[in-house]
Amino acid sequence: MTGVDVEVGAERVSLGAVARFGLLVGPVLSMLDSSVVNVAVPVIADDLGAGLHEVQWVVSGYLMALGLSLAATSFLARRFGTLRVYTVSAVAFVLVSAGCALASDVGVLIALRAAQGLAGAPLVPLALSILLGGAGARGGTIPVSAALVLFLAPALGPSLGGLLLAGGDWEWIFLVNVPVGVLGVAALVRVPRGVGSPPDPGARFDPAAFAVLAVGLVLALFGAFEATASGWGSVDAAGSLVAGLLLLVVYVLWAPRRAHPPVDLAMVRTRPAALGLGLQVVCSVVAFGTVFLMPVFTESVQGHTAVQTGVALLPQGVLMGVGTWAGQRLAARVPLRTLVTGGFVGLAGASLLLLTLDLSTPLWVVATILSGRALAVGLVTTPLLVALLAPLAEHQLADGNTLFSIVQRVGGSVGVSVLAAVVAGATTPAVAVDRFHVAGGVLVALAALAAVGSLFLREVGPTRRL
Repeated sequence: MTGVDVEVGAERVSLGAVARFGLLVGPVLSMLDSSVVNVAVPVIADDLGAGLHEVQWVVSGYLMALGLSLAATSFLARRFGTLRVYTVSAVAFVLVSAGCALASDVGVLIALRAAQGLAGAPLVPLALSILLGGAGARGGTIPVSAALVLFLAPALGPSLGGLLLAGGDWEWIFLVNVPVGVLGVAALVRVPRGVGSPPDPGARFDPAAFAVLAVGLVLALFGAFEATASGWGSVDAAGSLVAGLLLLVVYVLWAPRRAHPPVDLAMVRTRPAALGLGLQVVCSVVAFGTVFLMPVFTESVQGHTAVQTGVALLPQGVLMGVGTWAGQRLAARVPLRTLVTGGFVGLAGASLLLLTLDLSTPLWVVATILSGRALAVGLVTTPLLVALLAPLAEHQLADGNTLFSIVQRVGGSVGVSVLAAVVAGATTPAVAVDRFHVAGGVLVALAALAAVGSLFLREVGPTRRL
């Protein structure tokens, strides 16, 4: 298996399979835990003798802590070094996961889940910063293994949750992190010291800008989650989401004037770069909207079990990896605008097939449709991510990947909450199918709109850029 080139000082070295495993385990477990616990909420409530609303904080507390920690990730990487912060976060994530499995009280579990979110937030952007350094994004390519972190893990979350619950108690959702996480941490010894940005003792912390960004992220993620769980009629949901989004807008307008913003927005100050980031958000919403929709449809409407649904959803995660590989190969031969526009057109066409699903549609047909959409996602996201990160220097990659993680999390959460409002409240299976078709129509419209926006992309220089 070929390695991935990264920079160590002025030299380039190749990361072997073991080192890449160490850098990928943390992000995979972190992204899985964002969604895998959702399917276990009723089981946890019953086992711990708590109400469903109280247990929902096991999910929302994780997301809120994750938003708070994301706001600090770039500064921590600058101050203490990318690899060091990643290693500490990975160790903490494994330890807290073990604690979650041992929790016998819902209050303790909620607190530990918040700690898990704090530890897990830096794992994705910092691992990608290392994997995409050197001859990564700036060389015009992205390791397929890194792309799988972004898209395979979230797609498999509900499937894995259903399978783990079928094979044991809810504690297994957290216990599975421990042996895999320990192996990942052990594999970090094979990562060359000095990869990623080095520590900078002179890095400054801006508490005011951090407060605006952190509170905005926490409120936005909490509001989106509450809207998904309780509906848009909830004052807490609507108020939190609006307040959070307004604070994020304030940060976007204010951060460029700060000398040391917690997340530097310099890489998206130009209109083309901002367009590329916006298209990534739309791609995430369209791709992962079905991660929420399909389990609801196949289980609540069609009557399939969680295990059957999990098996049906597995192929789309694998096909996302294939699409990512194909997108990377084609990016060297096909113009960025043509490739991304074609990918969004294919995504819209495949999403259109969602409108044909009904109560009697076999699961293999559902799996086939989702697999077609997954292939199209790879054609879109790989070239866009390379184009967004290619112009960045090594010390800017943590900011770039953190910004990508933020917009993906917030955009995806808000998009899912809107789709949840569309499908909620159906009184009969027939009405549920109709509402599902409306949600599918929203996904088709978003993909088509993104295809039009892709026509305004452009390439500059030898490396494919926005």
